[in-house]
Amino acid sequence: MDFIKKLFSPITSTLSYIQNHFKAMVFVLILVLLFSPQSDDDFTTNNLQQINLIGPIMEVTEVVEQIEKAYDNDNIKGVMISVNSPGGAVAPSLEIAYAIKRLKEKKPTIIYASGTLASGSYYASIWADEIIANPGSMVGSIGVIIQGADLSELMNKVGIKTQSVQAGKYKKVGTGDREWTAYERNELNKVIYSTYDLFTSDVASARGLDINKRDVFANAHIFTAHQAKEIGLVDSIGVSFDAKKRLEELSGVTNPVWNKENKLDKIMKKLSAQTAVTLHTYFPSIVLK
Repeated sequence: MDFIKKLFSPITSTLSYIQNHFKAMVFVLILVLLFSPQSDDDFTTNNLQQINLIGPIMEVTEVVEQIEKAYDNDNIKGVMISVNSPGGAVAPSLEIAYAIKRLKEKKPTIIYASGTLASGSYYASIWADEIIANPGSMVGSIGVIIQGADLSELMNKVGIKTQSVQAGKYKKVGTGDREWTAYERNELNKVIYSTYDLFTSDVASARGLDINKRDVFANAHIFTAHQAKEIGLVDSIGVSFDAKKRLEELSGVTNPVWNKENKLDKIMKKLSAQTAVTLHTYFPSIVLK
């Protein structure tokens, strides 16, 4: 009996170890699946880069870092930024816009509108070499908005009153505990129209459009891809395949190798986008729309 136990002890020990450490082994397996290369192509240095801009533009540190890394990487000969975003806050949109503007000065850069290229996401895209729009994409919505709720009636029903101490006539502009006064609306309009002037003048300059005709291409109009091409907001119509082929032509690479997005990065991007939406819901700000 002892002989049999010794004979099978390696097997029983292995089974016992697996049983006792099952969760840890599953976790390690998941890590291996996430980070292990899928093919020999994963070991090949890519010379073309695809960067994705997806969802509301609120937190853009990661996207800007990707653009800057592509700028510094001499192995990268061209960049395609695939955009599907309804827009977002002004400052983050401009961060991306100027990062793309710098990138374009060094290497070919194409924007591919994969779904929605509107408002802040359009602003972010204007300085690329070319904008190629999916036939089913929506483009435009060049405008600015700031909005908030008037909660005064609800507060009266619940029995809640606000109180504050502030210095400066306009310090409470935009708060939601009452209807905005005329002078508060005028103050907000001052900011809105100044931002709108900046937005439309940059679009006109980057796209070679007549600023005096901004009511045609701006004014928060929404266009189909073909309509956007007719008025000069995009350069051509095509799908992702066409956008990639166009970048390959502009970059002049003879053996195009595109990057592959890490699986964990995809998961984190989805989580970041959901968090940004939640934060924006509870903390509204001036938005390009």
